[in-house]
Amino acid sequence: MRITLLTIGKTDIGWVAEGLEMYASRLSHYVPFAVRELPELKGVGAMSPAQIKAKEGECLLKAVKPSDCLVLLDEHGAEYSSLEFAARLQKRLSAGRDLVFAVGGAYGFGPAMYERADSKLSLSKMTCSHQLVRTVFAEQLYRAFTILRGEPYHNE
Repeated sequence: MRITLLTIGKTDIGWVAEGLEMYASRLSHYVPFAVRELPELKGVGAMSPAQIKAKEGECLLKAVKPSDCLVLLDEHGAEYSSLEFAARLQKRLSAGRDLVFAVGGAYGFGPAMYERADSKLSLSKMTCSHQLVRTVFAEQLYRAFTILRGEPYHNE
């Protein structure tokens, strides 16, 4: 059972990348965890947001296996407290499928991604940079594992 954070483009903000690396390292103590950054599209200046979302979706879907459980990190997804997220993560882990959490590009996801997704997760009602959300999500995933293990990280 693996967990992958699948993204479009690299993180070019140093402190965001450092935070992501820190939580990815911590997560490796609980589960095989990887961040997979797909290349940004080239020549998007002449493309509409819908076209960009469709092309990015094609790239993302190629990286997802049919057996994977795909969760979109999406502003329209379900919102959970940290304890609720930990409980939902435990259910997903018990199912034995590899988990792929996907972060779309600046315009989000196209219809094909929504059709393939097993669920959608929102980290906040507020909009967050598609780069920053990587680190925020990795921290929440780490927090969930510490909750599940009864470790002293989360205070309630």
